[in-house]
Amino acid sequence: MTNPPAIKLENLTHIYNPGSIFEKVAVEDISLEVRQGEMVALIGHTGSGKSTLIQHLNALLKPTSGKIYIQGEDIHSDKKQLKDIRRRVGLVFQYPEHQLFESTVYKDVAFGPTRMGLSPADIDAQVKFALETVGLGKKDYDKSPYELSGGQKRRAAIAGVLAMRPQILVLDEPAAGLDPSGREEILSQIKHMHTALGLTVILVSHSMDDAARLSDRILVMNQGRLILDGSPVEVFARGDMLKDIGLDVPQISDLMLQINKTTPRIPTGAFSVDDAASALLAFAGIRVKSVKICEANFRTN
Repeated sequence: MTNPPAIKLENLTHIYNPGSIFEKVAVEDISLEVRQGEMVALIGHTGSGKSTLIQHLNALLKPTSGKIYIQGEDIHSDKKQLKDIRRRVGLVFQYPEHQLFESTVYKDVAFGPTRMGLSPADIDAQVKFALETVGLGKKDYDKSPYELSGGQKRRAAIAGVLAMRPQILVLDEPAAGLDPSGREEILSQIKHMHTALGLTVILVSHSMDDAARLSDRILVMNQGRLILDGSPVEVFARGDMLKDIGLDVPQISDLMLQINKTTPRIPTGAFSVDDAASALLAFAGIRVKSVKICEANFRTN
């Protein structure tokens, strides 16, 4: 018997202010499945319904119609199970560091496990596990959260969710507002968590480059509907369609698509300079073991 999907949505619709002059259909008739251990990017322009959709996954919002199953359980069949569902599905909002409030990093991360009623030993184990997973060490335990860098604050906030040992992690624009080093830091940690812990991850992102290089699969939303669902190669091959709805494609992918229009035998599924260079060299009949090109130099020369 196969395991149920981590997430299953059946004809999910959410309408804000139904029956009033302010009625708005935010999510309309969405059905999909996310497998255990999958990393899925959710993309779409502002107002496409991404945030509304993810707030259904741990029952912060209740659907107007449709069903939501987490690991095979209908999450609205019994109100008593909502607390357990919210432990299993960790939701990290944009700018989660704004919710840091305790005097030390350790105490902040311990807040959730403490409210779960765990023993002091279990709390300590889960706090240390979470901080280690996001790359924060003993030297950070007694620091005020406000002493941390932007990227470290973001990691501490994510640790607070990880400390409750969710099996599904939903991240809404986790790199928003960070400088390039902080951005790379947090995205690398997310990929590490996904791989090391076997978490099912839903990553909401405005960055097409991040979605392409991090995810196994991409979901594209437009006007409350799910309009594309496929691998990064499959989704970004529809570059013209994405541009029509106000989205972009990764820079390198766009370049390869343009080259493919004049030279159809050139493959389009490249999302980094190295991948593109390898594809072009292979097309030219040049065999190389590996290609390493500095993207900064590529863009400026």
